[in-house]
Amino acid sequence: MRLFALALIAGACAAPIAQAAAPSIADPARMDAMIKVLASDEFEGRAPGGVGEAKTLEWLVAQYKALGLEPAGEDGTYLQKVPLLRTQVLPGATYGFSLGGTPRPLAEGKDIYAFVLQPKDRITVKDAPLVFVGYGVSAPERGWDDFKGVDLTGKIAVVLINDPDFEAKPDEAVAGKFGGQAMTYYGRWTYKYEEAVKHGALGVLIVHEAPGAGYGWSTVTAPAGEGFDVVRADPAKAKPQLEAWISREAGVDLFAKAGLDFEAQKAAARRADFKPVVLKDTTFSADLGLRHEQVMSHNVIGKLTGKTHPDESVMFSAHWDAYGPGPAGQDGRPVYRKGAADDGTGIAGVIELARAFKAMGPTGRTTVYAAWTAEERGLLGSEYYGLHPTVAFPKMAANFTMDTLQTAGASKDVVLIGYGQNQLDDRLKAAAAAQGRTVTPDAHPERGLFYRADHFPMAKSGVPVMLLMGLGGGPDLVKGGRAAGDAWVTQFTADCYHKACDDWRPDWDLTGAAQDVDLIYVMGKDLATSRAWPQWNPGSEFKPVRDATAKLRGN
Repeated sequence: MRLFALALIAGACAAPIAQAAAPSIADPARMDAMIKVLASDEFEGRAPGGVGEAKTLEWLVAQYKALGLEPAGEDGTYLQKVPLLRTQVLPGATYGFSLGGTPRPLAEGKDIYAFVLQPKDRITVKDAPLVFVGYGVSAPERGWDDFKGVDLTGKIAVVLINDPDFEAKPDEAVAGKFGGQAMTYYGRWTYKYEEAVKHGALGVLIVHEAPGAGYGWSTVTAPAGEGFDVVRADPAKAKPQLEAWISREAGVDLFAKAGLDFEAQKAAARRADFKPVVLKDTTFSADLGLRHEQVMSHNVIGKLTGKTHPDESVMFSAHWDAYGPGPAGQDGRPVYRKGAADDGTGIAGVIELARAFKAMGPTGRTTVYAAWTAEERGLLGSEYYGLHPTVAFPKMAANFTMDTLQTAGASKDVVLIGYGQNQLDDRLKAAAAAQGRTVTPDAHPERGLFYRADHFPMAKSGVPVMLLMGLGGGPDLVKGGRAAGDAWVTQFTADCYHKACDDWRPDWDLTGAAQDVDLIYVMGKDLATSRAWPQWNPGSEFKPVRDATAKLRGN
């Protein structure tokens, strides 16, 4: 996320929409009714691959058909198959360092948390050398390379969390190079695993520190050894054999036994001239059994074909999946984690947008309506779509994603995740002004929410994206102001996020959620009825990808 001032660039491609009175297209009562159905026990928490998926797909397809959307999945249907790999580390796994010949066992769940995204029965690592590669970042556009050509074949990479400038002091040269406290994609743990394997790493150990990760150790260990990925033709090219976190305490001990000061090495890693450091006389071993299986899930995709430029598109999306059954309640019955707000609200928003665009009649560009699977397992439905799109990304003007819209009522502002990334910000400001509202940047950019929702695979493909998510900070509510908005976010995050508490409630007020859907409608309508091509702002890590396809858009 870039927190610099935005400049309005002249020309039709960048001009914000006019500040006309925003139409009201989203009905809070209709949204509420849809969410109540999706969060009912009948849907069993909407877990991918189970009974809940079948019922969810049936319901979504029925909605798309009733609205008159055209199929945009595979083989003339609304569905796109998403083959998933599910893995589970079995009990009895062992991990440990050898420090100068002295064994240092690592307690599973306390010192180390590991998972595997390979379809294998067993992973065995024996006395693999350890190499500290700083923040594990390769960013040529920022003049940064932590790897310096190191060959990690057969070795374990030890990596720091977040960006090289996260802890930089103002007088350090790296300060602000990666957005300061605002996390970039290079700070995400998923990036670090993927980048290390490109350099041959057998496995990766990320040293956990709560400020840099944005969450505590309990969040790291919550999946309990379960992993999901899309099925890949060659998993070893995309994923290391072992992906793991180690606690800060274990990391500090490791460095000390190798004759290194952990904090001094972190400081060195904040310099562009940093070179990988072999941890002398230290090795890593692991032995773990795995259960693995393939699960077939599905994205649901519909469209309204454009009348003049059908090969160009605007996409609206949300994820249909939640977490399914949790631990049984006192009566012995399953307690479902139903995802009413996360992301029943987004699905209701997508359907309301489809209703509005169908009623409006054909637009010049095609509009696409996507409901993704397996977001809660790692953005996997949207990632699969990113690898197998049914519309061309170079000619997609924008993707608008809704994930957990707020349920606390009308607000005076809209909180934007990823403020400063692209020119869609200016369009949001204009649309919000027409509602008498303002735009507030994400209050916690260091948490990297911009890289943790389903718009992200489209961003990686160069498509300008916008994410509206209620968890980015408390809205300035009409009733109660910012304090009430912050209280809503705090309560939801602490008590309901990914838990059984995220259920439909009769006291919800979806007025604010409907306001946000209306904003997306205004922006989407302008893009669907024009030839505008919003751009990524200078400094965004996604700009080079989009620029590479500029000729296909005539810009």
